[in-house]
Amino acid sequence: MNATTRKILWVDDEIDMLKPHIIFLEQKGYEVGTAAGGEEAVERLREESYDLVLLDEMMLGMDGLTTLGEIKQLDPGLPVVMVTKSEEEELMNDALGRRIDDFLIKPVKPTQVFMAIKRILDGRRLLRDQQAQSYAEEFNELRSRIMGPMGWEDWIHVYSRMVNWDLELDRFRDPGLRQTHSDLSQSANVEFGRYIVDVYGDWVNDRGERPLLSVDIFKEFVAPRLKAKEKVYFVVLDCMRLDHWMSLVPSLEPFFNITNHYYYSILPTATPYSRNALFSGLYPIELTDHVPDLWRTPAKGEFSKNRYERKLMDLQLQRHGIRLSPEHKYVKIYEKDEADNVRRQMSSMHNHPFVSLVYNFVDILSHSRSESEILQELAPDEPAFRSLVRSWFNHSALYHIIVEMARQKATVVLTTDHGAMLGRRAALVRGNRDTSTNLRYKFGSNLGCNEKETFLIKVPSDYRLPSDGASKQYAIAKEDYYFVYPTEFHRYERQYRGSFQHGGISLEEMILPCAVMLPKT
Repeated sequence: MNATTRKILWVDDEIDMLKPHIIFLEQKGYEVGTAAGGEEAVERLREESYDLVLLDEMMLGMDGLTTLGEIKQLDPGLPVVMVTKSEEEELMNDALGRRIDDFLIKPVKPTQVFMAIKRILDGRRLLRDQQAQSYAEEFNELRSRIMGPMGWEDWIHVYSRMVNWDLELDRFRDPGLRQTHSDLSQSANVEFGRYIVDVYGDWVNDRGERPLLSVDIFKEFVAPRLKAKEKVYFVVLDCMRLDHWMSLVPSLEPFFNITNHYYYSILPTATPYSRNALFSGLYPIELTDHVPDLWRTPAKGEFSKNRYERKLMDLQLQRHGIRLSPEHKYVKIYEKDEADNVRRQMSSMHNHPFVSLVYNFVDILSHSRSESEILQELAPDEPAFRSLVRSWFNHSALYHIIVEMARQKATVVLTTDHGAMLGRRAALVRGNRDTSTNLRYKFGSNLGCNEKETFLIKVPSDYRLPSDGASKQYAIAKEDYYFVYPTEFHRYERQYRGSFQHGGISLEEMILPCAVMLPKT
């Protein structure tokens, strides 16, 4: 890569004094942009891409470390060289902890700056070359496994490896590797859809070996700790994919020892089914006996079907013979004001041996992106959406709430109810007036769809789903399809293409994290 293609942003509140240095770099073939402060630098980075940032540590207004934090939120992989007058070890440790790539001590010579830039960018080029070679080897292995016979453990292994590569490729923005990886993900979801159609009925009916499902999470990870008299927070982040969680882990590792486990969401991968299964430990058809009104809600009122979570958790505690004093505390957060209020009340939760907390923001962010042109511009694809989720989390009340859990020496079991899929292709579906409105799954009578694109469930009870009548069926979209009716097909095809949806069959929606986090002393 020739230096003429490389762009440098130099940030200094005395930028005019550095004109000789800038001229020297331009003579070496670099394109140098300037910013006279941290605020201006952040704006420049929002508007255009740079290959490296030279950042003054002592500036009026937003100082260097604060600016560094903002830069890393925008682009975690962008290399930054800190220029400072200070040689204090504490400052260097602080900056290095925030992923500074190099230090230069003032006064600096033009040749020093040039050599630091060359060392970092040439090193990155070598790393990119090595990454491409490593990915080529991994690609061949993963593709071979995907096309061969796979069990549920194999799919977890393959998908977790693919997520690790998602995060790795985010660091080195190589369009070619990214497209290759996207093609691999699409092929994997084709085979995964076929696999789930073949085995899902056996799983939910306990025929043979099966993975952990939504109904098992409390029994497996929460109940034993409550019986051992541990204080436990059970945190459910709605609609959080595995790649989202893995991008958040570094922010929590200073406070917790984290063990990651994996499980499969039940179908449909949607809140009324998968989250109710988490809180009840029961399949949807079994909930009919405990909450008879749950499935009587009309299709358009489906989002009201998660209003029983507190009751379902209390019933599950009773089934496991767990008595708590004080009683189980349940918290649900929809909006920022509610989150801020919970953050202020965390000290009062210290006395409760068990707190379950549902945080809906990731789901809201997914749906808001579909309706907001600004969010679509900020997060046009999955890597950008991961960055948006990470940026939100690191500035959120939720981050501080979870850190407070560590301070309380509590065990945190953190999971999600389902993931989300980026819809790219429309699938035609036909149904009666009573058919539900969901984009990734439908229920109703006399459903018509292409079974290559859809898992059509004609006998719901065979899959532990409620029937509500002899003619009820479920259609669950596979891969990256979303359902559109024949009426105004092209209008809705365009409207929902590129939106995050859930309810269907995909690796992203079904294979989910469950992290057990023990506070560090």
